[in-house]
Amino acid sequence: MKNIHYRGRFAPSPSGALHFGSLVAALGSYLRARHLGGQWLVRIEDIDPPREVPGAADDILRTLEAFGLHWDGAVVYQSQCLANYQAQIDTWLAQGHAYYCQCSRQQIRTMGGIYDGRCQSQHKQHGAIRWHNDQGCQQFNDQLQGHVATDHAFAQEDFIIRRSDGLYAYQLAVVMDDITAGITEVVRGADLLEATVRQISLYQALDAKVPDWLHLPLACQQPGSKLSKQNHATPVDKQHPHAAFSAALAFLGQTPVTMTGNIGDMLAEAVAQFDLEAIPKQKEILLC
Repeated sequence: MKNIHYRGRFAPSPSGALHFGSLVAALGSYLRARHLGGQWLVRIEDIDPPREVPGAADDILRTLEAFGLHWDGAVVYQSQCLANYQAQIDTWLAQGHAYYCQCSRQQIRTMGGIYDGRCQSQHKQHGAIRWHNDQGCQQFNDQLQGHVATDHAFAQEDFIIRRSDGLYAYQLAVVMDDITAGITEVVRGADLLEATVRQISLYQALDAKVPDWLHLPLACQQPGSKLSKQNHATPVDKQHPHAAFSAALAFLGQTPVTMTGNIGDMLAEAVAQFDLEAIPKQKEILLC
C-alpha cells in the first residue's frame, strides 16, 4: 500500500563517521519510507559544537550516497534553525510556561534523580531553561515495540530545553524540526524510546499532530552498550558498501537480496520486499 503523504527522516549528529548502528537506523528508516511510497529526508543535528568533528557532516552524507540512500529535498542543518528555537523559548518564558533553573546535577541527585520544579517560583534570570511540563504524557504505542509506558515521575518532570551554556536541548530541537518538516513517522533507535514521552508532551503543547513512532533494535557490543561514535565504533566502509549493507539487512530481519554488485539494484530489491513484521521486536541485539 502506497502512502504519498508519508514523510520519514534520518537525523544523525556530526560527531564522527557513520558506523554500523547508524547504518541500521538509516537503512531501516529509508526502507520503511520507500516501501510505503513516501519521502525520506535527512537532517544534520549540529547543535552541540563541543561534540562535533570537523568534516563529519559531509562524510556522513557521502556515506549515505555510497549506500544508495538518496534523500528528498535539501539537507536541513539544525544550526540554521536556532532562531526558531529561541523564539519559542521566549514565548514560553513570557507566558510562564518555561523558567530559569540553576540547580546542579548534585542537587538533582539529592531530589532522587528527578527535578522537583523548585526554581519555577523563584523567578531567576539566568541558568538553564526548563519547560513547565503540564502535559505529562506517560505512554504511547510504538509500531514495532508495542505499548510503551514510562515512569510517572520521569513523564511529569520539567525538563531542560536550553542548557546553561546556551546550547539548545535535543528534545525541543528535534520536535520543532520534525513539525516543520511534516514528519509523519519517526523511525530511529530504541535508545530514544523513553524520551519519546517528553517529545509527545512537546507536540501537544505546540498543538501539533503527533507522528507515529517506530524504534529499531540497537546494535550492541555488550548488554546496554550500543555502538556509538563516542565509544569509537568502527566506521562503515563506503568504498565497499555491499557487505555492511547485507549485514544491516540481516540485522533488521529482512530477506537477503541478490548480490548483484550494484548497490542501487540491491537497495531497490530490499525496498520491494521490506517487511516490518520481520524486524526483531527487541530493544537491543548483541553483535557476534
